[in-house]
Amino acid sequence: MITISDLEKHDPSGMHKIYDQWPQIARDSYESDLMPVNFDGIRHMVFAGMGGSGAIGDLFTSILSKTDIHVSVVKGYVLPVTVDENTLVVAFSGSGNTKETLTLLESANKLNCKSIGFSSGGKMELFCTKNNIEYRKIPFYHSPRASFVSSVYSSLHVLENTLPIKKNQIYESITKLEEQSKNISIENLTPNNASLNLAEFIDEIPCIYYPHGLFAAAIRFKNSLHENAKMHAFVEDIIEASHNNIVSWETPSKIKPILIRGSEDYIKTIERWDIVKKYFDENNIPFREVNSVEGGILSKIMNLIYLLDFCSIYRAILSKVDPTPIKSLDYIKSKLS
Repeated sequence: MITISDLEKHDPSGMHKIYDQWPQIARDSYESDLMPVNFDGIRHMVFAGMGGSGAIGDLFTSILSKTDIHVSVVKGYVLPVTVDENTLVVAFSGSGNTKETLTLLESANKLNCKSIGFSSGGKMELFCTKNNIEYRKIPFYHSPRASFVSSVYSSLHVLENTLPIKKNQIYESITKLEEQSKNISIENLTPNNASLNLAEFIDEIPCIYYPHGLFAAAIRFKNSLHENAKMHAFVEDIIEASHNNIVSWETPSKIKPILIRGSEDYIKTIERWDIVKKYFDENNIPFREVNSVEGGILSKIMNLIYLLDFCSIYRAILSKVDPTPIKSLDYIKSKLS
């Protein structure tokens, strides 16, 4: 187990303290005085962003999966060719200076589709102001990945008249975050802390299995392990993995399987989980299960992300790694024209 002293020593900028505040940040962001906006006739939504900001698009893909709104997530420079006057491009950038996202926003402006930008300022604010594009400035906490919760709930508030999600579902997710915090926060550095227990298990490369509906949580976990713990990780859809990835376990491996499960997984997915677990047990392959909370899809994914993000911070501390610096990313950004 780790101590508060360990956290302060290896996380001197205090990322863990921001995560302790996530439930309150979520509530403050959703109840903020940012002006809501109503976009009529939207049939296609494009979520643009990279890294921590890009994860927001994955989340909204799941939220909107059972609606008649077509959703695209773009983590790059090029908009889909299907963008038209019934498209809303929603651009996220923590700093407001992400080159890929700014390029997409410029393209959207030229195509005369509907657009809105979310950032803490930067070039995005200047561009949106100059071109009369809807823009909302959101609070920035520590880093784009730590600010994820602020971006999610600020945009849920601003786009509440456009997104088919009810207030009670949003407040349910915040309440679940508050409940989750009691178990995984730095105030509970004990053997029953689910995030810390998982962090101790993944001392080698984790293989993260997920059902289709929880894709956003799995990808976010992988990315957080990359950035915070500076470790390799990869993800596999449990159904697809049953046709290929599972074969890799026929040879000895130090890779650690993690099964991310939903409280209401499809019956055939549950069957697959049971079979894979039995296979692991019969072949003496240690694994861990992470189960979502009960509730709507927003509650499920946000609480999984909260638990798994905290796990990535604890894993960094256990490895004596500062979760904040991202030297490799800074190197790449410094070389971009």
